[in-house]
Amino acid sequence: MAGLPYSGCAMKMTMSIDEALLKRVMKLTGFTTKTEAVNFALKEAERVDPNYDLMALRIAELPAATTKKSDSR
Repeated sequence: MAGLPYSGCAMKMTMSIDEALLKRVMKLTGFTTKTEAVNFALKEAERVDPNYDLMALRIAELPAATTKKSDSR
């Protein structure tokens, strides 16, 4: 793998990634390459405690527009 821009065991692949989200992550982190941003996101996801229910947090954080509102009249 001489001459490749990344170290260690890596593979080149094609993925469909939300371009706007990727740009936001790159802006927030200061990374200049998509590879850096994706690797960062993967490493951050891996750091989450395995006993922590990540999907429950995602459901709890849904925008108000997607949740039912009761009629307060």
